[in-house]
Amino acid sequence: MDTAELAELGQQLRVDSVRAAAAAGSGHPTSSMSAADLVAVLLANHLCYDFERPEHPANDRFVLSKGHASPLLYAAYKAAGAIEDGELVTFRKLGSRLEGHPTPRRMPWVETATGSLGQGLPVGVGIALAGLRLDRTGYRVWVLCGDSELAEGSVWEAAEHAGFEHLDNLKVIVDVNRLGQRGPTRHGHDLDAYARRFQAFGWHTIEIDGHDVDAIDRAYGEALSTAGQPVVILARTLKGKGVAAVQDREGHHGKPLPDADEAIAELGGPRELHIRVGEPPAAATLRDRTTEVVRLPRYEQGDEAATRDAFGAALAALGDARGDVVALDGEVGDSTRTEEFAKAHPDRFFECYIAEQQLVATAVGMAARGWVPFAATFAAFLTRAHDFVRMASISGSGINLVGSHAGVAIGQDGPSQMGLEDLAMFRSVYGSTVLYPCDANQTARLVAAMAGLDGIRYLRTSRGKTPVLYGPDEEFPVGGSKTLRSSEDDRLTIVAAGVTVPEALAAADRLAEDGIAVRVIDLYSVKPADAETLRRAAEDTGCLLTVEDHHPEGGLGDAVAESFADGRPVPRLVRLGVRTMPGSAAPDEQLHAAGIDALGIVAAAKLLVEEAMVR
Repeated sequence: MDTAELAELGQQLRVDSVRAAAAAGSGHPTSSMSAADLVAVLLANHLCYDFERPEHPANDRFVLSKGHASPLLYAAYKAAGAIEDGELVTFRKLGSRLEGHPTPRRMPWVETATGSLGQGLPVGVGIALAGLRLDRTGYRVWVLCGDSELAEGSVWEAAEHAGFEHLDNLKVIVDVNRLGQRGPTRHGHDLDAYARRFQAFGWHTIEIDGHDVDAIDRAYGEALSTAGQPVVILARTLKGKGVAAVQDREGHHGKPLPDADEAIAELGGPRELHIRVGEPPAAATLRDRTTEVVRLPRYEQGDEAATRDAFGAALAALGDARGDVVALDGEVGDSTRTEEFAKAHPDRFFECYIAEQQLVATAVGMAARGWVPFAATFAAFLTRAHDFVRMASISGSGINLVGSHAGVAIGQDGPSQMGLEDLAMFRSVYGSTVLYPCDANQTARLVAAMAGLDGIRYLRTSRGKTPVLYGPDEEFPVGGSKTLRSSEDDRLTIVAAGVTVPEALAAADRLAEDGIAVRVIDLYSVKPADAETLRRAAEDTGCLLTVEDHHPEGGLGDAVAESFADGRPVPRLVRLGVRTMPGSAAPDEQLHAAGIDALGIVAAAKLLVEEAMVR
């Protein structure tokens, strides 16, 4: 398109943004209007994308990091012929695909859910890494950011990672419109302030007038010709551009325009421009992603092995069998054992360093390109990336997260390193799967199973060695459990997972010596939990005693309680967990101090029996 046509397209995108928000009675038209020229030039002259084949491996990828500017995105889809005008005005209506913030669950052209600011660029880095090191089909990744979100630390984790990796297929556009939600942004229209920060991380920077379509066109051309560096285009724009009542004025964020008809007239009225977006090049041969039989490591019953060790060995074996599996680590690979995958498959291993938000975002970006990522760090540090996990769920992303060094069982490192909230965090995520194995063979089987699941999958591993309780051919279906002790005379049921399973078995043996029979259930699948087995145990024994190396809130005990949430009678339920702030001590001392070792379980069980709380 030439200059005049590009300017007209920009006006059309503004008008349609105003119309969509007016029809909804809500939305962010002014944030859309500032970036309209930026999107018009990209769509018409530089983006290569087949809207009929969003899965095309050579398609460019576009991420709207400022997700509240969704009216602009939908207006662009209309101009490209992907949606009709009738659908545009269903914006934010019940049942519409055009949500207030776009999600790939609803629209096939959306790469990732945005709206929690500061996440589009980190995910874009993951997509760009996949393009550069995995897919190798030549696509470019375009990310449109707002200036307000550049206050988020996750943006700068992404900026540093992109510069370090020399992601020259990553092109970022920053809509510097000066105004945030409640007033001016930190740096206003000082483009140099932003440029200095990006340059410090090794980026090529371009500063332009974001309403000069010729300058925008040249900037995109320069971005595409830049090799060896990621590129950021810093565009000075005006919020509400083109309508005097709102242009560059505070107090209009997140609101439809006061008089939409008058604003549309001021913008020159509706247009019906339709453009043909550039076609992607013929796809290069995709990397081999064949799947073979997984030959998992095997451990002998009676031996001892750490579940983190079994995870590392199983992940490497999974990588042998599946060409679509990738591993990412937060600079603790020697502890999480992802180093085993790195040694076996260095071309599919990604070091994200100590930047947990970027770690999860990279996994989300790679999953968007069809890869199966396993991202690992200490369980405690994944809490730092909870919002990225939450947004990944909204995206419908399929990622595997692994938290090692969980609970007080890690010992002397102290509470800052102890994941004691992770089960609650991951259980609360929509559609998540939460697994907590107790031995090496169980871990290996669950790692293989995770790769075939949907949604967010979390595996909790332990630092120290534990007895191998199960044979290498034992099956562990997700949603299942294992009953390790059972008799008709059971007085109560002990439900454990992970490191507390051996403690529960030891407690059961001691109780048996005192004539107290108890049932022991290994609830390795914390979510979904094996409700049928739990309910049967409650009927048989009348009391459930849960034991977890985790805070009582939201963990194993709550998972058990929720198995009776459908109106069934709730049994007597007593929970043992970490209720005090631990310090530094040996692992066995930690378990004892928390009351979750065999002695603590025995004492609790005897008290229940003595108080006649069970039959």
